[in-house]
Amino acid sequence: MRKTAILLMLATVLSKILGLFREIFLAYFYGITDVKSAYGIALSIPGTVFALIGAGIATGYIPIYSRIENEADTEQANRFTSNIINFTMLICTILVILVLIFPNPVVKLFAVAFEGKVLDITVTLTRFTIIGVYFTALVYIFSAYLNLKNTFIIPALVGIPMNICVLFSIALSSKTGIEVLGLGTLISIFVQVIFLLPFIKKTGYKHRFILDKKDKYLKKMIVLAVPVIIGISANQVNLIVDKNIASTLSIKAVGAIDYGMRLNGFVQGLFVMSIVTAMYPMISKMGSENNIDGLKDSLKEAIISVSLLVIPVSVLAMIFSEPVIKLLFERGKFNSSDTLITSGVLFFYSIGMIGYGLREVISKAFYSLHDTKTPMINAVVAVVINIILCIILSRFMGVNGLALATSIAGILCTITLFISLRRKIGYIKLKSILISLCKIGASAIAMGCSARLVLLLLTPIIGETLALIVAVLIAIVVYSVTLYLMKIEEVNSILDMFKNKLKLKNSI
Repeated sequence: MRKTAILLMLATVLSKILGLFREIFLAYFYGITDVKSAYGIALSIPGTVFALIGAGIATGYIPIYSRIENEADTEQANRFTSNIINFTMLICTILVILVLIFPNPVVKLFAVAFEGKVLDITVTLTRFTIIGVYFTALVYIFSAYLNLKNTFIIPALVGIPMNICVLFSIALSSKTGIEVLGLGTLISIFVQVIFLLPFIKKTGYKHRFILDKKDKYLKKMIVLAVPVIIGISANQVNLIVDKNIASTLSIKAVGAIDYGMRLNGFVQGLFVMSIVTAMYPMISKMGSENNIDGLKDSLKEAIISVSLLVIPVSVLAMIFSEPVIKLLFERGKFNSSDTLITSGVLFFYSIGMIGYGLREVISKAFYSLHDTKTPMINAVVAVVINIILCIILSRFMGVNGLALATSIAGILCTITLFISLRRKIGYIKLKSILISLCKIGASAIAMGCSARLVLLLLTPIIGETLALIVAVLIAIVVYSVTLYLMKIEEVNSILDMFKNKLKLKNSI
């Protein structure tokens, strides 16, 4: 799993860097303006609509496909895949029609305070982006299918052609009109499907136009998927609540929340999802074979691996929130006041990075055991906590309170979800995990203190940008050395893997 996760990370880096450039382009051409806020909401609407259906289906699809291959054969599993795709397209059609007929009420659901020009812009963009749910659904299912065939790198690269298209549409729309931005975004989503199709064909998959509602495996998947859909819906409610309350504060607050969420998503997508994507098909097979010991070992490895990457990144994001936002976005129409607002949001979102990262890992362990109810209940509880904290903290901290509320809710619910998993499968080497987490935390603190000191000392001498780059490099060195000195088992295993590869190359 480690080797696959590392390769996935390298592939994801390329895609995420382009995704980061997309945000930089948006900041340069639009800043935190009506268009940026409208575009953020217009992307959230299909994202939420699809999350209610596609993500739940994709999550339930992998363990059921594995079961069909065990109980029947690959041909039957592929027939099941066709059935799932066809039903998903039908559901997407119903949702698209509803949004196209009632765009204003839908937009109001996501941004209650939007009126006038910003509302009109959001509606215009949403008419384009909502059609993308068809292609997003196909990308999710095709990616899951390729993962089952042990093809992980190709699905991780789909963001590259997509982001290239979006970059062009952002630049072009600033000279023409927002319709170009909407159309370009739709085309970019479609390009992902075109990118995956040749690799799907290579697997031997042949699509069948069937709608078999009596398929016993479809019914089993629905039983798995419905709680996942409810749980993911609850997560999307978090986003809706944050953006709705932000829209009552100011238009800039909506834009700042969107930038903060996307940078947080950058970290989750780069580090967490690379590990989870490699882990899930493997533990799903273990779950179907009732190999609980193997599942526990893989879970522990995934928890430590995610922590090794996310904890130091979250510390650096907190320490360098303002200079990072300034370096990435402060140009064009994105000014210093925008930097101040967005950096505060990033700081408080960073606190919860590890919580949401580990929750993704633990949830997949439940899914592999065909238990989707427990993560659903956990997600609903997280929403309730988040809403209460958002209302309270936003009164005292403004938009920063929304980010802090989301972080606190994520951490609390991850702890309770882990406790639930331990009750379900028994001993999970908690002491060993906690020792490793303490060592990682200590290393991250040492790294953060060193990096902050370097930034403060060098900024007056070489300027903030160069000082930030040097500080990050020093941080990487300090973190790596302290991890090595702490003798964390997973770190030593990764080092041994690279040493063995080098020995193999030298012997050839």
